[in-house]
Amino acid sequence: MRKAVFPGSFDPITLGHVDIIKRSVPLFDEIVVAIGVNAQKNYMFSLEERKQFIEESLKDFPTVSVITYEGLT
Repeated sequence: MRKAVFPGSFDPITLGHVDIIKRSVPLFDEIVVAIGVNAQKNYMFSLEERKQFIEESLKDFPTVSVITYEGLT
């Protein structure tokens, strides 16, 4: 199984991010978009909003999942 992880803050997710993910779908069996949390950063959107934006943008791609994490970003 070929798996890819695409980490970032995605605040907000851009058309460039979405393009990279869509181009990666044929290359990997699973793609995980990992939204990082940095306590020292001021975000425009909440973590839940960012997750919803990404899930909505990629809803037609069942091999793409979205998670959140804290730690090194």
